[in-house]
Amino acid sequence: MNDNNKTRNLGKNFLILIVLVFAGLACVGMGLFMYNMGNDMSTMTKAVTQMTEDVHSMSKDMTGMAQKMTLMAQSMVEGQASMGKDFAQVAGDMRTMTMSMRNMGNDMGALGNDIGTMNKNMAAMTQAMNRMSGDMSVMNQNMGRMAYDINQFTEPEKIMVPFMR
Repeated sequence: MNDNNKTRNLGKNFLILIVLVFAGLACVGMGLFMYNMGNDMSTMTKAVTQMTEDVHSMSKDMTGMAQKMTLMAQSMVEGQASMGKDFAQVAGDMRTMTMSMRNMGNDMGALGNDIGTMNKNMAAMTQAMNRMSGDMSVMNQNMGRMAYDINQFTEPEKIMVPFMR
């Protein structure tokens, strides 16, 4: 009888040891998973911070472009005022008028080239914004996946012991 009790106690102790080992392994696994998730969230936060800086930089670029367009408008106003003076002189001298018309044609050609360049730059900006929109979509998908993963942690027993449902 004494040997039987020792065997039972040894069996109970061994069973408790097995349960403790599995519990310890589950805790270590959960800890590693949480640590990796923390690292992933830190990396994503850094990416969002960089994206914010990029948006601010783009805002500054847009402000610069608006200033340049204002300068161009002022230059056009000044050019029109100058043309008015030239046309006043045209009445007195046909040769001066011919030269002024030639200069105006050159300026209009250059303006057309500048407008063409501006259109190309706006097309590039549109492409960049489309890429940014796609990147935002990917980020939203990743955030959704992360939300699902975080939701799984609200009930960690379902992850550790799925057969207990």
